[in-house]
Amino acid sequence: MQVDQLSLAELRAALAGDGLRIATGPFHCRLQSNLPEIASELAQSYAHHRVLGADDFIDFHVAVKSSRGLRRWIRPQALFTVDGVEPFTPLPREQAVAMVEWGLNWCITAYSNHVLILHAAAVARNGRTVILPAPPGSGKSTLCAALVQRGWRLLSDELAIIRLDTGAMLGMARPVNLKNASIGVIQRFAPQALFTAPVHDTTKGTVALMAAPQASVEAVDEPAWPAWMVLPRYRAGAATRLTPMPRGEAFMKIADNAMNYHILAADGFRAVGDLVDRCQHFSFEYSDLEEAMQVFDQLAASVPAREV
Repeated sequence: MQVDQLSLAELRAALAGDGLRIATGPFHCRLQSNLPEIASELAQSYAHHRVLGADDFIDFHVAVKSSRGLRRWIRPQALFTVDGVEPFTPLPREQAVAMVEWGLNWCITAYSNHVLILHAAAVARNGRTVILPAPPGSGKSTLCAALVQRGWRLLSDELAIIRLDTGAMLGMARPVNLKNASIGVIQRFAPQALFTAPVHDTTKGTVALMAAPQASVEAVDEPAWPAWMVLPRYRAGAATRLTPMPRGEAFMKIADNAMNYHILAADGFRAVGDLVDRCQHFSFEYSDLEEAMQVFDQLAASVPAREV
């Protein structure tokens, strides 16, 4: 069963009761919430994700609920918990939908040290993956969203997950987190894209979530292999330029964006080294999304799909 096979009333009942059990690639979560707005947004942004049965193993038991006491009525807040623990402070209730995504990202980075986790977007074509590591404000998520709307498969917008044993990339196909001007840019670039209502005045500014295309969700368990590491940078008025990056510099960029590199120690060093060996590495500056799409299409055509 998929989320879109549940009525809104059924979805709200599941969230308010024992929880909605949902698969996001290699991670299974049980989400509970007494906030009705979360059900309506999940119905769109997770429409094609698989609903799990009662006997399926759950990685993260999470909840986003209204705060207790006076905060339920005066300047209401939303509270995130995982296994009954509150890892961070409550946020205004208006940010509850975004809090689900931020909380799940926190769970993965805090508890998943059996894989290498990069702060990076990852998209694939023909089984080959482009990894896009970059700091906030670099245009990473905008570029990721545009590629996904032009037929690239979404693995992840925020967390690139890499197996330590095989080096394969794992997909989650969760929503793309867009901020501020990027929201309007993608809405104009891809009018067919589905967005949650924008959330204003967060620590990141205005935030909206773009749902993963159905094809990306349906392919979530298919293998994908690292082929390119591209460090993007949006700069207004800049010419579109893809520049090869030395392997030593690429190692440092990947290591800097590896969120559990220090925890994995020797395993992390080997995983980053293997990733550097597998990929071609580039820096990429752009200001025009259409030109950027042409560059990535040419990049995809330059390397044949890996046989697995």
